[in-house]
Amino acid sequence: MDWITNRKKTIWCMTVLSLSCIILYACTISYSLNGSSIDYNKVKTISFDKFPIRSAYVWSPMESMFYNSLVDVYSQKTKLKLLKRNGDLQLAGEITEYSQTNKSVAADGYSAQTQLKITVNARFVNTQNHAQDFEKQFSATAEYPSTQQLAAVQEQLVTEMFKDIIDQIFNATVAQW
Repeated sequence: MDWITNRKKTIWCMTVLSLSCIILYACTISYSLNGSSIDYNKVKTISFDKFPIRSAYVWSPMESMFYNSLVDVYSQKTKLKLLKRNGDLQLAGEITEYSQTNKSVAADGYSAQTQLKITVNARFVNTQNHAQDFEKQFSATAEYPSTQQLAAVQEQLVTEMFKDIIDQIFNATVAQW
């Protein structure tokens, strides 16, 4: 009689285990390590316009630095094909502000820290879902000691601020946080 009870328990455990495996296999969670939430069945391409500098203060390498960094991020983090124009996703805009201001004053009355700020106006169009279209401003700042010349730290700071702004744009366009 004990062997019949043990057999029923074994069959019951095997049935429960099999059903659990089937349920777990059927209920998978899908996530992306790059942070994008693109439906690649609908959206396959992206196009970028140049982002010209429209600010009063200009550092000429910024336009190409920003454009190249922007294209690199989307190329690395998505499977979208890059087109020159008329992509399923379209991104355009301009660099509207590049400025520096005194951030803090030292005991001697002179500036101790200078803040550099960049603002980019971005226009995004999703031809597959116009509800996601927008035009927004994205900004980033960085400080440097006033004892340094801007020319000495400019490339490093601009690169860091562009990385921040591009992350903001990426999150607003395809990550949709």
